[in-house]
Amino acid sequence: MSEIAAKASGRRRRLLSRLTPYLLLQALILIATILGLRLLQPSDPEDFALNGFSLREDGATRPVSLPHFTSSRYSLVDPPLYAGTFAFHHGEAVPGWSVFLPRFSNAVEVAVNGVVVLDSRRDTNANRPDRNTPQIAAIPASLLHDGNNEITVRLFVWGPLKGFLDTVYVGPDAALRPAFETRTLLFVTLPVVFSAWQSILAVILAIMWLMRRREPVYGVLAAAMVLGVVQAFVPPPVPPATTSRLAAVLLASAPTESALIVVFALLFFDWRWPRYGALLFLPGIVVFAVGLLGGPPLPRILFLVLGIPMVGICLLLMASITATEVVRRHDAVSLTLGCAVTIVLTCWIHDMLSVFEIVTNERTFVSRLSYSAMLVAIGAGLTWRFARALNQVDSFAGQLVTRVRETEERLKASFVREEARARAAALANERTRLMRDLHDGLGGQLVSIVALSERGQEGATITDAARAALKDLRLVIDSMDDIGGDLMLALGSWRERAAMQLRPHDIALDWRVATPQGLPLHPELRPWHVIQIVRILDEAVTNAVKHAQARNIVLSIETLDDGQGPYGVISVADDGKGFALACNGEAASASQTTRGLRNMRSRAARCGTVLDLRSDGSGTRVRLQLPQIFPDSDAATG
Repeated sequence: MSEIAAKASGRRRRLLSRLTPYLLLQALILIATILGLRLLQPSDPEDFALNGFSLREDGATRPVSLPHFTSSRYSLVDPPLYAGTFAFHHGEAVPGWSVFLPRFSNAVEVAVNGVVVLDSRRDTNANRPDRNTPQIAAIPASLLHDGNNEITVRLFVWGPLKGFLDTVYVGPDAALRPAFETRTLLFVTLPVVFSAWQSILAVILAIMWLMRRREPVYGVLAAAMVLGVVQAFVPPPVPPATTSRLAAVLLASAPTESALIVVFALLFFDWRWPRYGALLFLPGIVVFAVGLLGGPPLPRILFLVLGIPMVGICLLLMASITATEVVRRHDAVSLTLGCAVTIVLTCWIHDMLSVFEIVTNERTFVSRLSYSAMLVAIGAGLTWRFARALNQVDSFAGQLVTRVRETEERLKASFVREEARARAAALANERTRLMRDLHDGLGGQLVSIVALSERGQEGATITDAARAALKDLRLVIDSMDDIGGDLMLALGSWRERAAMQLRPHDIALDWRVATPQGLPLHPELRPWHVIQIVRILDEAVTNAVKHAQARNIVLSIETLDDGQGPYGVISVADDGKGFALACNGEAASASQTTRGLRNMRSRAARCGTVLDLRSDGSGTRVRLQLPQIFPDSDAATG
């Protein structure tokens, strides 16, 4: 138990040692993000700011200072009217004046001396509360007169947030235009660029998912990016236009997109899908259903109550998942993703402080921009990982091809060596068999000739021994001929020699071929196979001449088929007196005949043939059943 407790304590210390620096890093990122949001705020031309206005709202008029939040969340019929003045002098050399509005919600109508010069409702993208779209409009010179000029701003609010109007700037266009362009770059152009990257990466990730269906992480991230692109590029309807189904899709896209990002994190880190994981999509479904069935402003209120908190919950879940993976894996991927989630979560908290008017002097929403940046970073990372994997596969394939080629070359060299070794072994085996056959046959005959000559035997006896030696030499030479696997050619040569051997003894040789083809062809037939078969036939004929006192010898050849394939049969039968056989198939008497029969069986076994020997008073029959395939070596027969 103490060992288990020690291991558990060590594991906790290791996890704590990883978690503590990670949390400190996230705290530093949180502080850096807050400072960045403060420092990166674009500077406006304060010399031309108009802060003091009179506000007519709900039938009452009161002085206010900009920036200002309205008391009403819905005011389309009788919108709040801000009225102020600015000074203009014709003697000023700067031509062209403009009115510049950095932020407002939801729409504005600006009039100078009673003439409307700006109506943001004509630009649907400028009226979305999640956008910080600035507006600038040139003031015609004919409207301006020396001294104080009147400017009025009608603020149209359709909720669910309170209306907000930032400081209004009136002055030379050359002085206001840089601030407008800077804000346009940050809050209009940059989101469009990120959304365009999202759309491109969504297509790439969708293609990657179609190519690798077993990795749904690509498809989930592509779906999340598509929802973000739809939310960014499709403009919502501007009241008093009727809320359409498209507005419901746009409102439901944010919580659904956040839920898909959580699903992506679970799949990316190989987590098991939780039992109640489908509840992540419930707020998006509810907002979508209410947007289709209910009228305004209910869908927007429900989005504020369910959709926005769900985005925060999903961000917290992402932060928890990435923190767990940093502690578990301690790798750069989870650390980078955790830092990105911290930045987005900080931006979301900043936006919530603006929504609840805790930050009272601004209404700048940055969570959408940071969310898009995070998706683009994740998508780019996945694409880079996929491309790196493809490069690794290509590199591995190239290495594999090189190794296969090297192995192929080695195998070819090995095959060449094996072929040379096999040829040398076959040559050595043939040489050994040839020497053995010469030793067993011709060598013995020559030794007999020498012995007979030394004993002074008569010439006829020596002549017979010499003829036998010459016959054996011819047998060995004939067996070396290439007969192409046709044993009938070798038997034809043997027939001539056997007839010459039997003629002096007045023994007739009856040659019978029972089947037209004689014997089957054997491509694997080797010279040493031929020698063994011919020597068996020679032994059978010699026994018939010396011991059986036969007058006729019949040699029959045929091909049989027992259903498993054709095989050849060679039979040698004589009409001699025969001899008695023991129970083992050998001759009953221990004589030269016994040794000859033993040699016949040994030779038959060496070349894979089956020898059947039968003898009685009517004669002797030797039957050779040839194999369907001859063995490659003597060892094949055991």
